Amino acid sequence: MKKIALLGSTGSIGTQTLEIVREQKDLAIVALAAGKNVSLLEEQIREFKPKMAVLWEERDAADLRERVKDIPVTVLSGMDGLLEIAVMPEAEILVTAIVGMLGIRPTIAAIEAGKTIALANKETLVTAGHIIMPLARECKAPILPVDSEHSAIFQSLNGERGNHIHKILLTASGGPFRGKKREELGNIRVEDALNHPNWSMGRKITIDSATMVNKGLEVMEAKWLFDVELNQIQVVVHPQSVIHSMVEYEDGAVMAQLGTPDMRLPIQYALYYPRRRSLSGKRLDFFQLTSLTFEEPDLETFPGLRLAFTAMERGGNIPTAYNAANEKAVSLFLNGRIPFLQIPEIIQACMEHCEYESEPKVEKILETEAEVYAFIESRW
Repeated sequence: MKKIALLGSTGSIGTQTLEIVREQKDLAIVALAAGKNVSLLEEQIREFKPKMAVLWEERDAADLRERVKDIPVTVLSGMDGLLEIAVMPEAEILVTAIVGMLGIRPTIAAIEAGKTIALANKETLVTAGHIIMPLARECKAPILPVDSEHSAIFQSLNGERGNHIHKILLTASGGPFRGKKREELGNIRVEDALNHPNWSMGRKITIDSATMVNKGLEVMEAKWLFDVELNQIQVVVHPQSVIHSMVEYEDGAVMAQLGTPDMRLPIQYALYYPRRRSLSGKRLDFFQLTSLTFEEPDLETFPGLRLAFTAMERGGNIPTAYNAANEKAVSLFLNGRIPFLQIPEIIQACMEHCEYESEPKVEKILETEAEVYAFIESRW
């Protein structure tokens, strides 16, 4: 019985992780953490019976304690609670599916405790990859990617140890506005941006897909995960979302991972790695595929992707500024306070405003985030 601690249990990745636990009988949940969805977390506690549960705010945790007082579960709150979950002795694998830079400190703690990390939190590597990856190597803590594209790259690297990677081909669906020009996006509504053609995801990541900032974050993550140079990563728009990413080797051979757009596949692969297990759901039918097409990304219409390469080239705390600015800008857009096209404009302004530091520690990363938030609040 493999024992799992799950950060972000009420979000999209979290609930799909629990679907897998529900379907497979040799996985157990020992801890759950959520943001503020008290009712759903209560339901999850009653079904999966973890030993520990965490909510971000103490008032929500107090509410949950009262609701589940008939169940033997310890309810904690805040960062202290997340850190306690990250190192609890019973957990073998930590699934980090919380959104934002909240994932950095629990991930570091879990690595130092020798846990296996199933990483679904992009921001951890985007902002702190220079800290996380060397630490994971030092502590011999495996980091297994849950993101569909990075899982595809990881699977395409299997059996190729020692063979030189020429290029990583990171695929992108193009989002709901693929093929449109910038002038057509001036009056985009929130519901338009949330209408992804292929994937069912949370609100924030769906907006990130619409701006292609999500792909920019994935470029940064791939650089750290697979120890490649930025010029070895090529983004390829693939509207059908059948090929989830590819690796080209020095001899020209290209290995790809294909499948239906189902996030449960990469989640389950990380939970059981290196074994594969049966998974319910739709299978890829090649006779139903009329075509697979590929396009170059439109960096004029979607400057968020271009800015990601710029942020990574500059390095230091600039990727943190990029990420923090995007988080805040997406929140403003979802709340109707800025237009869609202003998201990358805010990102660029924050990158230019950021005071550069070449090797930021965790404290400086969090300080940069706070400074970016304050800068945005003072202007927008």
